Amino acid sequence: MPDATDVAAVKDYLMGLQDRICAALESADGQATFQEECWERPGGGGGRSRIIENGGMLEKGGVGFSHVHGDSMPPSATAQRPELAGRSFQAMGVSLVMHPNNPHIPTSHANVRFFVAEMPGADPVWWFGGGFDLTPYYGHEEDCVHWHQVAHDACKPFGDDVYPAYKAWCDEYFYLKHRQEARGVGGLFFDDLNKWGFERSFEFQRAIGDAYVEAYLPIVERRRNTPYSAEQKAFQEFRRGRYVEFNLVYDRGTLFGLQTGGRTESILMSLPPTVRWGYNWQPEPGSEEARLVAEFLPVRDWLGLHP
Repeated sequence: MPDATDVAAVKDYLMGLQDRICAALESADGQATFQEECWERPGGGGGRSRIIENGGMLEKGGVGFSHVHGDSMPPSATAQRPELAGRSFQAMGVSLVMHPNNPHIPTSHANVRFFVAEMPGADPVWWFGGGFDLTPYYGHEEDCVHWHQVAHDACKPFGDDVYPAYKAWCDEYFYLKHRQEARGVGGLFFDDLNKWGFERSFEFQRAIGDAYVEAYLPIVERRRNTPYSAEQKAFQEFRRGRYVEFNLVYDRGTLFGLQTGGRTESILMSLPPTVRWGYNWQPEPGSEEARLVAEFLPVRDWLGLHP
């Protein structure tokens, strides 16, 4: 079970991860810099939100670190574990979303987090969670294969069954039930991870957190100079609407933040700067826009692991 030193080590890693990711994305953007705002939560804890806007590559991006604590677990955290209701908790994590200017560059999301639930006279209950996923607007096979290859390689040292299991969980989680379509092309999603013991589970969290930049930036460099039209930008904004729908209706992290009285601006920093909804809008049959939905969003074995 984790002691105070272990919790401190997780916090140190997460704050360092935020620093490294922000530095890498600033370098890739080449124009804008992250603006930091530190905040405190009235019920306990706080965080630091970093936002980048109107850059050379990024239209808007956010990388947030938070460490909050309280006397009772919120409903979103006990939905799968009702036996933990009433325990005090600590929750910490780094969460990020990048919305690029160019619709040929996908939106990317990553999150790594750690929870501890405690009660006098009982052992603490802890777990790790996180992952990363990719949301393209125009489909490129090599980008999707690269993204999943990095995910696979990060999981490989922990067992051959890890990538397939967490890839499948990601496909299931990032799914808009009311649209009957995936949010993107997936990646990894894991939660409630404690089966390997603290040290090994923490090692896995670090492997996933450290893999994000390696997964995303080569895609950015490959697509950043691709010309795009006003119509393609409009399509990006339609698809961003799906992103907003998922985050506000289904996302556990959003619900957790709102239910724990977190800072609303920091919780909603993942939302894109411009978005549109058109009544019953449909892409032209046979177009690249239609191909995204028909060929890229359905669940696929991107690495050909299961012929």
